Amino acid sequence: MLQAVQDNVGALPKQGLADAGYRSEDNFAKTKDSRTQLVVALGREGKRQAQVDAGTHPHTAAMAAKLQTAQGRAAYRRRKWIAEPPNGWIKNVLGFRQFSLRGLKKVQAEWKLVWLALNLRRMGAMIAV
Repeated sequence: MLQAVQDNVGALPKQGLADAGYRSEDNFAKTKDSRTQLVVALGREGKRQAQVDAGTHPHTAAMAAKLQTAQGRAAYRRRKWIAEPPNGWIKNVLGFRQFSLRGLKKVQAEWKLVWLALNLRRMGAMIAV
């Protein structure tokens, strides 16, 4: 994902926030020397985390330690208000719950239209004020 950001934007971000889907020892090992500071969830927030064996999973143990710091918790908390609200708006306000088209290119085009509708709705609300 970091490589895709660099390819599209031309630079790496200073910080990357990710959910547990990006959690793997291999991912942590590949990005340990990256200029991007990563904060990756290790499981569901608020749930008790299993202890990570630092001998067999040193990078995962380091991420667990990072998430226990105040700075790590604050960084991951920011992910909620950056990534989650647009998805909630798309589902609840726009009523979009499934794609109508098939095929990757068509689904990508439909997704762009959904985001366009969301952004136009927001712009309309800002102009009305």
